[in-house]
Amino acid sequence: MEKQDLISAIEALLFASGDPLSVSRIAEVLNLTQTQAQKVAEDTMTDFNTRQGGIQIIQLEDSFQMCSRPEFASQIRSLLEIRRNTPLSQAAMEVLAIISYNQPVTKAFVEQIRGVDCSGVLGSLMQKGLIEERGRLELPGRPLLYGTTSTFLRCFGISSLEQLPSVQKETKDDATEPVEKSQLDELEMKSGETI
Repeated sequence: MEKQDLISAIEALLFASGDPLSVSRIAEVLNLTQTQAQKVAEDTMTDFNTRQGGIQIIQLEDSFQMCSRPEFASQIRSLLEIRRNTPLSQAAMEVLAIISYNQPVTKAFVEQIRGVDCSGVLGSLMQKGLIEERGRLELPGRPLLYGTTSTFLRCFGISSLEQLPSVQKETKDDATEPVEKSQLDELEMKSGETI
């Protein structure tokens, strides 16, 4: 296939998929190598996003997805009669920050840091699709491990966990101090109304 045909094919695949489509799946479907699929998917995203339409292609770690542009959220919400989701509580933001910076983690780890039971908050975050189970820890009782999802990345406007704000910075005497703006505040600012 020529490059333009591959770009068109990836657009069609992303549209038909609806969910994030991994580079490995694109490579498999189009008989490309991982490297070729990554390059063509990035070219497709660049080409598609320069059109300035109502739809954009975003990258979420090693996957790509078509979605509406954020500036049209209110019209889409009105069309679909979706009420604005309530913002995450302070407790939910704390749990989400702990998981996103330390994943995969157990419920006990989160509770040890927060000092309170987190069952309800974990359930709420799973229901919203922001976290998911990531297997079990090889310890007695085999506790569940939790990590963030591609929905978390999309809602907070980042394409990978490397884009999370740094947690601490070093000082001269090797003691650590918090950054000027806490990571929770930065995550809240990025999240806007999309959760």
